[in-house]
Amino acid sequence: MEARLQRRIQRYGWDLAARVYEPLWQTQLACAQSALLAQAALGAGERVLDVACGTGLVTFEAAKAVGTEGSVLGVDLSDEMIAAARATAQSRSNVAFRRMDAESLELPDGGFDAVLCAFGLMYVPDPGCAVREMRRVLKPRGRLAIAVWGARARCGWSEVFSIVEAEVASEVCPLFFRLGEAHALERLCEQAGLTVLAQQRLVANLIYADAGEACRAAFVAGPVALAWSRFDGRARERVCRRYLDAISRWRQGAGFRVPAEFVIVCAGSSSLCL
Repeated sequence: MEARLQRRIQRYGWDLAARVYEPLWQTQLACAQSALLAQAALGAGERVLDVACGTGLVTFEAAKAVGTEGSVLGVDLSDEMIAAARATAQSRSNVAFRRMDAESLELPDGGFDAVLCAFGLMYVPDPGCAVREMRRVLKPRGRLAIAVWGARARCGWSEVFSIVEAEVASEVCPLFFRLGEAHALERLCEQAGLTVLAQQRLVANLIYADAGEACRAAFVAGPVALAWSRFDGRARERVCRRYLDAISRWRQGAGFRVPAEFVIVCAGSSSLCL
């Protein structure tokens, strides 16, 4: 897919998902986001950048860690995600949000002690460019912590992409799971001139109370939201039926426990290892 089109799809898709994202994904991603923050080991007074911050789930936790003497800037491609985050921030003095492209950070070199990116790198047309930008804005002894989805075979919800693709040739997220393959994220960091300090794979379950919640999370509040918005009623019924068939093996009573894998990597400049 042409890069500009992919960015456009992501921007407007996440605009549509912004209002329902937290109710459907906050709990599901909490364990991986906590692991990311633990690896980043933020300290009081530090300056932090949260790339692809969404509604600020990680941003606000980072702000607690750095305290009032520190600061956190959250950036995201989606206007509506940024608006939602700003509404939550209200008068918090150590948090700010700006709309910004991860591949072209409008920020000076070497300004941050830590850069975080939780579940945003998979959507970027050129992840390597984004990681190089994150490295550029790090201080010489700064560190970068990134979380992505794991291997496709270990993420039970992954069929959502092929199901949507059967309805419309959207190419909504080309190669979405490639960064979850063995050592892929570590190699990306190393190619950007960083030293990998820690790597972790987490296995969890995405827990849904019923079929409706499972489908809303997959289609309304996630990466295929733009395609979903253009489906008519019959298409929506069709893709939901196919998705529920795909995850039927993980049904428990009225609900579902769908397996998922997350990869978290922390990297920094070589000086951090001295």
